[in-house]
Amino acid sequence: MREALAEAAFQLFLERGFERTTVDDIVARAGVGRRSFFRYFPSKEDAVFPDHERCLADMTALLERGDDPDPVGAVCDAARLVMRMYAANPEFSVQRYGLTQEVPGLRTYELSVVRRYEGTLAGYLRRRWAKAPDGGLRADVVAAAVVAAHNNALRSWLRSGGEGDAEAAVDHALGLVRGVWGEPDGPGGGEPAAEHVGAAEREKAPFTLRGGDPDVDPEGDVIVMVASRKAPLWRVVQSVEAAMAAG
Repeated sequence: MREALAEAAFQLFLERGFERTTVDDIVARAGVGRRSFFRYFPSKEDAVFPDHERCLADMTALLERGDDPDPVGAVCDAARLVMRMYAANPEFSVQRYGLTQEVPGLRTYELSVVRRYEGTLAGYLRRRWAKAPDGGLRADVVAAAVVAAHNNALRSWLRSGGEGDAEAAVDHALGLVRGVWGEPDGPGGGEPAAEHVGAAEREKAPFTLRGGDPDVDPEGDVIVMVASRKAPLWRVVQSVEAAMAAG
């Protein structure tokens, strides 16, 4: 019944427009009463996104299965559930994306769904990093980065009309996140995980650090750094501060 109502609603939205379609129109098309509609959907907006509640539940279940040794990898895997949900029905997904871009209320609704996904990922990371310095901040930053990378790739695929390999595009985007934040439970505390960084990325390694030459600096108070011009400034500063703190 839920799927029948969602299909009837979506077809009417495409035919008549979202604003001109009423709940009475939807239940008439589906052949059920108004009460049946509100049993499954609190509003018309919910009928446009009937699969997100199930996906959120699947994401939560995936993250609660155990302590993955790579928390960043775990949230990337969880984000892929959303991509697979969209890729399972490309025609519907592309049509829904077009409808969402046309209706401000649907865009607002979609943003609220995105925040719920991000909150689910951040909540998992906060639990994993509860004892780590700045664990809560790191959790929020990584969750936001995962969602931003995933959505950038997914929306590019949707704008293309569902052409190409959505999974490969999302994998590439999430690989960038893992390259920066992978294995934050390890000694690096958020430094790039080497096994997730390809040859091209390794060639762009931002910097190397070593202590001063003992002949020039007997007390070791000089830090010599070699940095790529493309290295983010925040990474350079972070590494210098870490080297200085290490004494």
